[in-house]
Amino acid sequence: MITLPGKVTGVAESSDQEALALASQGDQQAFGVLYDTYAGRIYNYIYYRTGNPLDAEDLTARVFFRAMRHITNYTDRGVPFSAWLYRIAHNLVANWHRDSSRHHEVALDDGYRTDKGEEHPESALMRSEEENALLNLIRNLPEERQQLLILKFVEHMSNAEIGQIMDRTEGAIKSLYHRTLLALRDEVRSDGSGQFSPDAIAQLNESEEN
Repeated sequence: MITLPGKVTGVAESSDQEALALASQGDQQAFGVLYDTYAGRIYNYIYYRTGNPLDAEDLTARVFFRAMRHITNYTDRGVPFSAWLYRIAHNLVANWHRDSSRHHEVALDDGYRTDKGEEHPESALMRSEEENALLNLIRNLPEERQQLLILKFVEHMSNAEIGQIMDRTEGAIKSLYHRTLLALRDEVRSDGSGQFSPDAIAQLNESEEN
């Protein structure tokens, strides 16, 4: 499966309930617990959507400021608190793109990365260039497909979890995922830059099977 630099893990959703109950009553320390749990994941998501670490930091702060202001309106309707945060983040990122029409190249070394151990410098450079090229192709996809791939490949979420965030059924997410991978695979095959190795298409094929 495609691996992009990845996920910051947090506390299980079940442990959010007490903090949510206290935060909704104005307990700032409880809200701080929620912030510590999800700030890294929300930043990661926004960073890959904007490609700019400074803007990602600003938008992440705005997500939690908005969540803090409206947490008394949050009602658990079977949608996890994290999904609510991702929806806020998605809306802010969409506004950011509309307002600025900015297109940045993501510098992968600036983002959250998993430790892949020692690697030959030439191999690391080739892998980094291919990842950047793949991210450039992803950013040219429609907005909802960008969101889907980032949640899938960066946050490693299931179709059910993504459906909660995007307010779609699991089946609809599976269908969109299939169509998105087909489109991305076609882009990789038709790319003439020489930045993609034969393994890139094989990984996309494997991702579709999963």
